[in-house]
Amino acid sequence: MERLSSKDSATVTVIGGGANRLFTALDLALRGVKVILVERGDIGSGTSGKFHGLLHSGARYAVTDPGSAKECAEENEVISRIAPHVVRDTGGLFLGITEEEVEFSERFLKSLDSLGIKHRVMDRGELQKAEPHANPSTRIAVWVPDKVIHGYDLLASVAFTASLSGATILTQAEVVEIRRGSELKVKILDRLTGETHVVESQIVVNASGPWSFKVTELAGIGEVPVLPTAGIMVVFDRRLNNMVLNRLRPPSDGDILVPYGENSILGTTATVVDDPDNFSIADEEVNLLLREGVKLVPGLAQAKVSRVYASVRPLIANADSGRQASRDYLILEHEEVPGLISVIGGKFTTARLLGEKVGDLVASKLGVKERSRTRDIRLSGPLDLDPSWVSPDMREMVSKVLARRGSLDEERYITSLYVVLSTIAGRRRWSSGAI
Repeated sequence: MERLSSKDSATVTVIGGGANRLFTALDLALRGVKVILVERGDIGSGTSGKFHGLLHSGARYAVTDPGSAKECAEENEVISRIAPHVVRDTGGLFLGITEEEVEFSERFLKSLDSLGIKHRVMDRGELQKAEPHANPSTRIAVWVPDKVIHGYDLLASVAFTASLSGATILTQAEVVEIRRGSELKVKILDRLTGETHVVESQIVVNASGPWSFKVTELAGIGEVPVLPTAGIMVVFDRRLNNMVLNRLRPPSDGDILVPYGENSILGTTATVVDDPDNFSIADEEVNLLLREGVKLVPGLAQAKVSRVYASVRPLIANADSGRQASRDYLILEHEEVPGLISVIGGKFTTARLLGEKVGDLVASKLGVKERSRTRDIRLSGPLDLDPSWVSPDMREMVSKVLARRGSLDEERYITSLYVVLSTIAGRRRWSSGAI
């Protein structure tokens, strides 16, 4: 794994190691920009590593946020093309159980039509065959092209591809100070060695998700419009659905069940928190999810809960509640600190697109003419490794960590996998003279 040195410098420093930040680093590296990404923990240790695994078709936001829905539909196809090794094409169903949901289905179907999102209404017999555990009282079921994405696999693949493309990815490296000047000086603490180093950059991209306000404070800037919103997920000990199941209504608590590996993940809530590093999961919120979940799949009442976790989403602060807040994204240039850019909002599904948008802005400020290539490049993963790059013991380690794909210990999985991939990437760049 790469470490800091006193000689490190970059044209652009990206702060944060989640999906948006990794795609930003990849986008810039592919344009030939010297970029360093700094993550205080491990890759995916923040918001991006704690979502429910849905690769949106756009259907969830078709009525309430058609702009985001359209972006999700397009990015679903892009991610499926550039990273097929991390995507499971399960399909999704929106189930109308109550009278209100049946009435909502008319608006839902019209919105899907207007956005060009593929869909079809299933008959009762087909539903029972496809999803035998679904609520038998379902009155209408609409199929959409939702998919499941192995998030940790994608993050490792983006980081690996970015490293091979020339980016420096630093983990366990925390930004502790940002000094203004003709160039921005980012003081970074290596949390493994205790040493500090200063990286000078023309541009710093603050893409630290719900922690964005802490980074701007280091630069002496006031509040940024981020609304840290905790979404709770409940993991069951077995898989009770084959497709992604949704309630046929506007996005709400406890309305989605994702088949992830051998488990089902029920989500989610939307509770605003003051500090993304200091909050607790309330029993009443878990109980709310469980009450709503059994309306989708009654068998959840007999299933055992394996664990409960929460993801703090960096929503745009344009509403009073997390549920009402937009799922769009915002790219801010801070006039008081030239060269500092903050990225707020976004979703895992649209992370590549957001990375492209940030890359476009940074490239225009640097005078870089190269266009974004992340829409077309095939992301490299552990299964793409050339045997000549890897020693037998390293191949064995890759096999062991891949065996945990889709399991409940994925946080350890991504750490182990990225150690392997970053080591390989560093060797490849060194041997090719890229560093």
